[in-house]
Amino acid sequence: MTRKKQILGGIILACIVLLAWRWLAHSPAEADDPSHPAANSGETSAAVAHVERRTLGNTLTIAGEFKPFQDVDVHAKVAGYIRTIYVDVGDRVKEGQTLAILEIPELAAQLAGADAAVRRSEEEIRRAQSDVERAQSTYAAAHSACVRLKQAAEARAGLVAQQEIDDAQAKDLEAEAQVSSAKAALSAAQQQLQVAQATQKQFAALSDYSRITAPFDGVITHRFADTGALIQAGTSSSTQAMPVVRLAQISKLRLCLPIPESVAAQIHLGDPVKVHVQALNREIDGKVCRFADSLERQTRTMETEIDFDNRENLLIPGMYAETQLSLREKKDALTVPLEAVTRDGDDATVLAVNGQNVIEERHVKLGLEDGSHVEVLSGLTDQDRVVIGNRSQFRNGQKIQPKGVDARASQTGGQN
Repeated sequence: MTRKKQILGGIILACIVLLAWRWLAHSPAEADDPSHPAANSGETSAAVAHVERRTLGNTLTIAGEFKPFQDVDVHAKVAGYIRTIYVDVGDRVKEGQTLAILEIPELAAQLAGADAAVRRSEEEIRRAQSDVERAQSTYAAAHSACVRLKQAAEARAGLVAQQEIDDAQAKDLEAEAQVSSAKAALSAAQQQLQVAQATQKQFAALSDYSRITAPFDGVITHRFADTGALIQAGTSSSTQAMPVVRLAQISKLRLCLPIPESVAAQIHLGDPVKVHVQALNREIDGKVCRFADSLERQTRTMETEIDFDNRENLLIPGMYAETQLSLREKKDALTVPLEAVTRDGDDATVLAVNGQNVIEERHVKLGLEDGSHVEVLSGLTDQDRVVIGNRSQFRNGQKIQPKGVDARASQTGGQN
C-alpha cells in the first residue's frame, strides 16, 4: 500500500511541475493580447514605405586642384647673353612688359650688314634707271635718223645709198635692244632690293626678340637665369633650351576634376558645381566650362574644368577643393528607398504589398538614383507600398502586418 501511495504521489508531483512549467513559459506578450491583430492571425510585421514622387538628383563628390588659367615657360627666340633681367619670383607683370634684354653682338652686325645691302640695292636701282634713260635717248635718236633716211630715199631714188639705210636700221635695232637690256637690269636691281629688304626685316625682327616680353598679365612663379647667363634659342631642337622665367596667369584659375568613366557621359557644359575650399573654409559656386570628351587611358578619367575669377587673389594655384558636381536632376520622379530594391545584375526586384497586405515580388526597371532613393521607370505605381529592410524573412504570397515607415527616416547614406 505504501508503495502505491509513493507512485501516486510521484505522478501527482510530476503533473504539478509540468503545469507550473507551462504556466511560467506563457508570458503576457503581444501574442496573448486579444486586441493585437498579429496575435489572432499569426502574421509577421514588416516595415513598408509608400512609393512617392520627388525631385531626384545625382551628384558626384570629387577632389580637384586649382591651376593657373595660363602657365608658360618664357623662352628666348634667339640665343644670347642676358644683359639685364628686370623681374624676380613673385613680381606681377603686364602684357608686353619687358622681362629681360639679351646681348647679341653677332645679330647686331648682321642687322648692320642687311642695312648696308639695302642701301647698295637702292643705289643699283638709281644707276639702272639712269642706264634705261640713256638707252631710251640713244634709241630715240637712232630711230629718228633711220626714219629720215628712209623718207629721203623714198622721196628721191638714188639720193641715199642703200648701205646707209641698212646701217641706220642696224643702229636702230641695237639701240632698241639696249633699252630692253637696261630695263632688265633695272628689274634685277629692284628684285635685289626686295631680297635685301626681306633680309633686313628678318634681322630686325630677330633683333626685337632680344627684348623678352610678357605674353599676358600674370605673376612670375620661377626665375631660371640671372644676368650674364647664356640662353639658347627656344626654337633649337638639338639642345635643351633653358627658359628665362615661368609666368602664370592667376587672376583666373581652372579647377581641374578627374571625372570617372562611369559618369563621364553625364557631364554637360553649364552643369552647376559647388566647391568647398578646405584651406579657406569657403564655399564657391561654379559651372562646368569645358571637358576633354575623351578618357585618359591610364586613369580612365575625363579631364573636366571649371573657371573661377581670382582677381581678389583669394585662391592659390595648387589648392585642393572638394567638389559636388550635379550630374542630373529630375523632378516628379517615381521613387522608392534604396533598401527596398534587390539587384541581380541588370535585374531588380521589390516586394510590393497589395491591398490585402500580401507580398508580391515585382520586377522593376530603375533609372536615376541618389544616396537614398532610386527612380522606378516601370513595375510600380503611386499607390503601391514596398517592404524595406531585410527581405530574407519574407516570401512571395506571404501575408504580413505592415508597419509604415517614413521614407526619409529610412535614409542610411548621403549623396554619392
